[in-house]
Amino acid sequence: MAAAAQLFEEPFDADEYIERLAWRTPGGGSKGGAEAFDPKRLLEEFENHIEELKQLDERIQRKVEKLEQQCHREAKEFAHKVQDLQRSNQVAFQHFQELDEHISYVATKVCHLGDQLEGVNTPRQRAVEAQRLMTYFNEFLDGDLRSDVFNNPEKIKEAADIIQKLHLIAQELPFDRFADVKAKIASKYHDLERQLIQEFTNAQRRGEIGRMREVAAVLLHFKGYAHCVDVYIKQCQEGAYMCNDIFDDTAVLCQRVNKQVGEVFCSPETVMAKLIQSIFDNKLQAHVKEKLDEARHSDVEQYLKNLYDLYSRTTLLTNKLAEFNLGSDKHTFLSRLIKNIFSIYLENYIEMERQYLQSRSAMILQRYYDSKNHQKRPLGTGSIQELKERIRQHTNLPLGPSIDTHGETFLSQEVVVNLLQETRHAFERCHKLSDPADLPRNAFCIFLLLVDHLCVDHIDYALEIGLSAIPSADAKNANLYFLDVVQQANTIFHLFDKQFNDHLMPLIRTLKCMVGQMKHILATEQRKTDFRPEDENNVMIQYTTACSKVCVYVSSQVERVRRSMDGKNVDTVLAELGVRFHRLIHEHLQQFTYSSMGGMLAICDVAEYRRSAKDFRVPLVLQLFDTLHALCNLLVVAPDNLKQVCCGEQLTNLDRNLLHTFVQLRADYRSSRLGRHFT
Repeated sequence: MAAAAQLFEEPFDADEYIERLAWRTPGGGSKGGAEAFDPKRLLEEFENHIEELKQLDERIQRKVEKLEQQCHREAKEFAHKVQDLQRSNQVAFQHFQELDEHISYVATKVCHLGDQLEGVNTPRQRAVEAQRLMTYFNEFLDGDLRSDVFNNPEKIKEAADIIQKLHLIAQELPFDRFADVKAKIASKYHDLERQLIQEFTNAQRRGEIGRMREVAAVLLHFKGYAHCVDVYIKQCQEGAYMCNDIFDDTAVLCQRVNKQVGEVFCSPETVMAKLIQSIFDNKLQAHVKEKLDEARHSDVEQYLKNLYDLYSRTTLLTNKLAEFNLGSDKHTFLSRLIKNIFSIYLENYIEMERQYLQSRSAMILQRYYDSKNHQKRPLGTGSIQELKERIRQHTNLPLGPSIDTHGETFLSQEVVVNLLQETRHAFERCHKLSDPADLPRNAFCIFLLLVDHLCVDHIDYALEIGLSAIPSADAKNANLYFLDVVQQANTIFHLFDKQFNDHLMPLIRTLKCMVGQMKHILATEQRKTDFRPEDENNVMIQYTTACSKVCVYVSSQVERVRRSMDGKNVDTVLAELGVRFHRLIHEHLQQFTYSSMGGMLAICDVAEYRRSAKDFRVPLVLQLFDTLHALCNLLVVAPDNLKQVCCGEQLTNLDRNLLHTFVQLRADYRSSRLGRHFT
């Protein structure tokens, strides 16, 4: 069988198996090999091998059956073990649930016990604190401060806490009986306050941020905390203005302080705002006054240039400062600072601009005529109309006394360029320095001066002279210089037309037309019943039709502005358009009375307007609509919650009159006595 087993090699092939068996049998080869082929012997070998295979099969079968029985037995044992484990797991889970319930019960008891202990301990602590304060109060009453806390400089923090509490208590005591002790406590209060401020000052000079933070936290409860902030602001500015550029120095200073102030004070935005206000009210205002006052009466041209430059750089500085945390209404705060500095100069700006442009343009023209040794002649009015009239008449009629111009056209592109250059600068200053409401009127005033000096005093005068120089019909060898005048006048007028389209039209029409279209949509689409629906329970719209159409229009105009301009011009125009858009919606909403559901609809409208405001990508515009959205919450909030809402982050810095105005728009204002809740 061992030999037979060797024949079962993998891979098994029956024909190969028979062939190898025959080859191994003597005389069984197909050719007989060394021995002759013996079929009987081969048959006998096959029969014996078959018997061996049968015996092998029986043994293997018995082994398989034995293994199957063993497998079934082990499977049953494993199943029993699994069942036992499941029962054990179920018992353990039940125990875990019982333990969890017990833990929850114990935790509840512990929390209840903790509340009871706290209820007992809090009055006890208060009693201990009161006893401690009474002990210190007795020392002031006796006039002998024996406690170490008042005599050890290292315990100044603890002493400050005690004296601050005693100072509050002393204020409640009657003056006639406790005047002496009140004075002693007040004296110690102010003494510790001075020590803390001095300690803060020294720590700031040493650059010890941790100590500054610690002392500032103690001073927070003292009246002198504001003085501490003032000292900090004053020392921050020492040595900060070493360069000649106050605007760059201010930006660097604020950047440095902004990193430090959050590590020292608990309300860094208030300190930063106070620092910036100090810089504007002192440094910048003095700088502006020095630059403008010295040139205001002596050199108007330099005054206007300085005003434009200073205002532009101040505006640029405030844009940088707006990146800092200055409170919820920082843009209004910064705008007010600019207004405080420049209001006295801007209120009569356009008058000085007009006077300067008038004298400057007249000087440019006079200098040109003087260079030609020409004395301007008084001419009749309406020369262009006269020319048209004469062209209609017979050409052989005399045109008046002939003037010999010696070929001079009395038109100069250099003069024109100078006039247009001066006017362009005036338009730029007008755009920057004019109030948005006055911008179209001021720009038109500048344009009229250009018309007077360029079109009337220069072009029209040259045409009049040229017309007078046309020879009579029978003149011989006549030179028609008038055609040269017409050609140059045409060229000059193209330059004038270009400036009209490039500088005047954007200032007086585009934004005003956009806002006018928005106003028209609101006037025609918004109904009073939108915000006071007859059926309060059957309002199915998310926002009003007027709001939807205005938002579609605004989005299209913002896209047009972005396609038409580039660079900072886009931001400038969109900022102005966004501010006007907000002003329009703000004023529009104050025209209606709002029910509860109408107020909710107004909030939805403003939310949609705010979504459109995001397309402007101007932080100021988005901030304005955020504040407007917060204002609209006053239309729906419960009367008892009005004060809480008004003290929220976005409304706390707004004028109370503005808040009251929105509250008065509610339909239930009088019936619910909201005025009482508001005040």
